[in-house]
Amino acid sequence: MAGKRRKHVPQRTCIACQEKRPKRELIRIVRTPQGAIEVDPKGKKSGRGAYLCPRPACWDLLDERKLSRALKCQVGADQIAELRTAAALLWQEAEGAPLR
Repeated sequence: MAGKRRKHVPQRTCIACQEKRPKRELIRIVRTPQGAIEVDPKGKKSGRGAYLCPRPACWDLLDERKLSRALKCQVGADQIAELRTAAALLWQEAEGAPLR
């Protein structure tokens, strides 16, 4: 046994705070092929994604420009409000448990 190989842990960057973290620690926002923008708690939906820390401070920093740039489409303030509501529901359901 020469040495065990370490498993690769994918890293992603939070679009709000620019902090790099393991992919599983972040919440994915996805623009689906149909053009809908949704929170993707499992990280498996098809489409262009952007990642945010689960901290409320990062969700407060999220603005139209950052999300529009990451998803390569126009995002309105009303869509961001809907995403924040969906994320808040996820946090309530998880009640401190990991999202995945």
